[in-house]
Amino acid sequence: MTANGAEGLIRVGPFIDDAHRELAGRAAAWAATFAADDAHEDVDAMCRAWVKRLGEAGFLRYVVPKASGGVHDVIDVRSLCVLRETFAFVSGLADFAFALQGLGSGPIAEYGTAEQKQRYLTPVAAGRRIAAFAVSEEEAGSDISAMRTAARRDGDAWILDGRKTWISNAGLADHYVVFCRMPEEGERGFGAFIVDAATPGLDTSERIAVTAPHPLGTLQLKQCRVPREAVLGAPGDGLRIALSTLDRFRPTVGAAALGFARRALAEALPWTQRRQVSGKPLIEHQMTAARLADMALDIDASALLVYRAAWVHDQGGRATREAAMAKLFATEAAQRVVDSAVQLLGGRGLVAGSPLERLYREVRALRIYEGTSEIQKLIVAAQLVKQSG
Repeated sequence: MTANGAEGLIRVGPFIDDAHRELAGRAAAWAATFAADDAHEDVDAMCRAWVKRLGEAGFLRYVVPKASGGVHDVIDVRSLCVLRETFAFVSGLADFAFALQGLGSGPIAEYGTAEQKQRYLTPVAAGRRIAAFAVSEEEAGSDISAMRTAARRDGDAWILDGRKTWISNAGLADHYVVFCRMPEEGERGFGAFIVDAATPGLDTSERIAVTAPHPLGTLQLKQCRVPREAVLGAPGDGLRIALSTLDRFRPTVGAAALGFARRALAEALPWTQRRQVSGKPLIEHQMTAARLADMALDIDASALLVYRAAWVHDQGGRATREAAMAKLFATEAAQRVVDSAVQLLGGRGLVAGSPLERLYREVRALRIYEGTSEIQKLIVAAQLVKQSG
């Protein structure tokens, strides 16, 4: 995909339609007008600005269902992928802002009551409320069933105690979807709660600085009291809600990786055509041509896996294996593509603040969050065993 259109989607035609191509072109043209803004030193302010812009431009309507101000009756995963790929090409923070609005709203869209959807999703679609998804803990990352944060009944309310970390939008969000153990529901009992940022007992002041600047931090819940209306789904359903949400959004992580990879190739290719080495353009050297071919192969293979997984989900299928494959391959491939682009540009690829240097920092986290590459392999293997009967 170029910065101006949807050419890349033509190659995944079996899995997308003209509406997706139109969306990609419209989003790319819009995002390109803000391409230089991420140099802002205040990351929180920049993310708030992106959320506001995305809402005003109507792109956040794709993260909620039509009943809450969205575009589709049910959230269309291919549209999410198109938008993440497009925004990631232009800005890592634009992709981050869009993705977290979706991830922090997805559980409410799928399992929330009408009142919860009206209260939380409608302002998210307008860019007036910032969402977050809080499942990870220090000893419960990819294995979310190991979480220790717990919820107990107290009359008609619930008391939450524990610590969530590596939470995107911590300290920035207006609400958090928090996942907890519910001991009263048995050993496998978990719950999902919508916790407003102003809730007494919730402390979001501890921030975490990471390689690519993003709003990231820790939630400390101490005697955090939430009403029964804050429960998502039925008590005990929290693990199912978390896993279902991750199944839906894992292909979109692959789409973001795809956007980063496309941008890396777009930065490297013109340079290899201009750069003269031993009397001829760099691209005319066989090793360079082979490297570029490998980059293109990784990109096209990633696109097919990402949009296949999204298509399976949109057709109503269970896309656990396909989503894991898409996330695994696309994120690993994007790391290879970005690294190759830096190698081709040499010292120019390491200049602080340059597109490739920023991509190099941005792409690494994608192989970790929402399930590491190793966990995705375990999921794929488990699905193979399950499907073999």
